[in-house]
Amino acid sequence: MLVCFGLSWPINAMKAWKSGTAVGTSWMFLGLITLGYVAGIAAKFVGGNVNWVLAVYFLNLAALVANWLIYARNRRLDAQRKKTWA
Repeated sequence: MLVCFGLSWPINAMKAWKSGTAVGTSWMFLGLITLGYVAGIAAKFVGGNVNWVLAVYFLNLAALVANWLIYARNRRLDAQRKKTWA
């Protein structure tokens, strides 16, 4: 699961960057996934089970942060386009 998600986030980020719009992107989905990664990381520390999987969690979380940044950029671009057309 972590490997598949880890490969999916960079692909999603590239597609979102190219599209230049936040339409179709769910901030609630990104938020829930972010919460899941944070909970997984916390569980590793709390359970004392710090191993190589934690590195995968952090890599995936970094890719997810990139998706959040692109989402914010695309929202700004959408607002600029809306202002131009108004």
